[in-house]
Amino acid sequence: PAVCQEDAESDWSGDSWSDYGSRGKAGTALGRIVPDGNVLFPDIFHTDHLLFYERFRTYQDYILADCKASEVKQFIAEYLEKVLEPSGWQAIWRTGVFEVVVGVVDVDYSALKAVVQLGDPFLCESRDSSFTLECMQELLELKEYQILLQELWVVYDESGEFDQTALAVEHVRFFYRCLWRTWDEEEEDDFDYFVRCVEPRLRLHYDILEHRVPSGLVTDYQNLLAQCEELYEKFLHVRSSISASESDSEGENVSMVEGLKLYEKVEHLKQKLKLIENPLLRYVFGYQKYRSLQAKGMRAAGTKVIHVVYLTMKPSLLHLLTRDKLCPESCGEDVEIQFHNDPLTAVGACYEGDRVIICPGHYIVDGVFCLADSVELEGYGLPDDIVIEKEGKGDNFFDCTGANIRISSLKLVQHNAVEGILNVHYGKTTLENCVFQCETTGITVRMSAELLMKNSDLYGAKGAGVEIYPGSTCTLLHNGIHHCKEGILIKNFLDEHYDVPKITMVNNVIHNNEGYGVVLVRPMMPSEVKDASAQRTKDANVKTEGNEFQEFLMLWLFCMALVTFLLFPALGNSQPPQSGDETACVQGVRQEQPECVTDELELYERPDTSELTEGNYELANELGATFAEKTKMHKKRLSKLEITEADDDLMSQDVFVSVEGNQFKWNGKGSFGTFLF
Repeated sequence: PAVCQEDAESDWSGDSWSDYGSRGKAGTALGRIVPDGNVLFPDIFHTDHLLFYERFRTYQDYILADCKASEVKQFIAEYLEKVLEPSGWQAIWRTGVFEVVVGVVDVDYSALKAVVQLGDPFLCESRDSSFTLECMQELLELKEYQILLQELWVVYDESGEFDQTALAVEHVRFFYRCLWRTWDEEEEDDFDYFVRCVEPRLRLHYDILEHRVPSGLVTDYQNLLAQCEELYEKFLHVRSSISASESDSEGENVSMVEGLKLYEKVEHLKQKLKLIENPLLRYVFGYQKYRSLQAKGMRAAGTKVIHVVYLTMKPSLLHLLTRDKLCPESCGEDVEIQFHNDPLTAVGACYEGDRVIICPGHYIVDGVFCLADSVELEGYGLPDDIVIEKEGKGDNFFDCTGANIRISSLKLVQHNAVEGILNVHYGKTTLENCVFQCETTGITVRMSAELLMKNSDLYGAKGAGVEIYPGSTCTLLHNGIHHCKEGILIKNFLDEHYDVPKITMVNNVIHNNEGYGVVLVRPMMPSEVKDASAQRTKDANVKTEGNEFQEFLMLWLFCMALVTFLLFPALGNSQPPQSGDETACVQGVRQEQPECVTDELELYERPDTSELTEGNYELANELGATFAEKTKMHKKRLSKLEITEADDDLMSQDVFVSVEGNQFKWNGKGSFGTFLF
């Protein structure tokens, strides 16, 4: 044991666990920061710039390891005992009100606090002049001279002696500010706390820093976190009041009911936070935007404007444009015409009923197209000749909230995106003869929105090509959706608050997607949970029996082959070649004749008509079954309220979904799949 302890201490005394270790090295490996404000304040170590893998490795390997939620403080204390200098270093004590230089004389590891005294000379900066030397002394006496380590910023030292101390304090501060939740201690202790909580929160933190999460989702997460913390504090207060009360009074019963309601709300918010923290589920379930686009409405004079966008205007182009789009017969006498060099500027100048005509060219924009009014964007030519490309990082490309928006004959190209290429939040949007080169997800149809997309091509989405939310209306006619993560993703609509989406898919070609052609996301029903468990047990038994039979069969075949080889060694050479397709094909391959190989490739590449169209029936049946389940749940809720519905065909399957004539080809996982959660 003594040898093992000595080896462990030698491991910790070295620098193998940290890229910034300084013990045994000359000079510091960390940078420095000059504090703002008081020029007399000393510099501090620059430790808040650590990379993801540096924090990840430290928390996983050296601080938390496989601890449970209730053991977090104990594991952190043990880590600090190994790396934190107990005294001899200075720090800046920072609160929201003041900053003061202190010297550390001791560390209470179990409480995660440092015993400090005011620095000499006394250096303090505050919002007002009330924090004098005497005032700070009184404050420290009240705190028994113990300050939380996370409130200390270690003063810079060139010797490198306090590098690990600065890093240790930074890890503790970051953990309690960004990763720890006040309710974590009450989580179940039968799981690895790091894997369950710390890792997803750490990844989300760096995803936000690196602009990989939409700003709307970040706002949602911060709001949910604040609400959850507030409700949890109220819950703790109610619970403590019940525990302190010994009487079985009516007031205590009321408090218990209130506590149960708060507990349910907290659990609901915690589940939402976990969905956002999970990198896979945060985009599957999406979020609701709170930012609404304000429509301008009609102009005061009631006039409408045609906005012409061009890069270079030649006489021939102007002549054709005037003949086809700008003549009085086609646009009217009272229409005004304005010219722009930038499509984003033209859309920003639109009012209700305006029209934007974009001439051929490659337009590069850095911004978001916010379409809040009923306007029309039309390319004058083929889509490949009118390209609008987005540069720079940003959340959105096209946001549509107008009552009736129409976009046609354009090619939209997206790079370095966080959200999809086009979002339909409200109203109806029609897309015709367009090409969409996506980056993240493709087109999203939000709740209560309507999309009509026809004769268009969409590809390149790292998520779903088209996302359909509950309560929306989506009509897809004669489109190509290909080379995406998933072709079409239909969000869960089994929740009682959601309406069934109305989906029409006719003559679309959905091909070469990495996953499924169409995916339905819905919760797993209790009956399905039981069936899945029973099926797994059955499959395990069948697999065991099958393996035993297979082993016996292989052994028998080996023995028969061995006997045949010993008794008839020349049998294989004396057999004449057999006629037949299979033998001829084998001989052709041996003689390297290309005809047989060519036929084989043709058979492989020839599409099976039944396979191309079977996805239509599978999709319609699954959506119909899911709708039937929702109807059943709806009737069950009504029966509990003693309400009966006479019309069982309130919404028939034909009204709910129309799927026909679509082709599903070469999708990685098949035509249709269901994501159960």
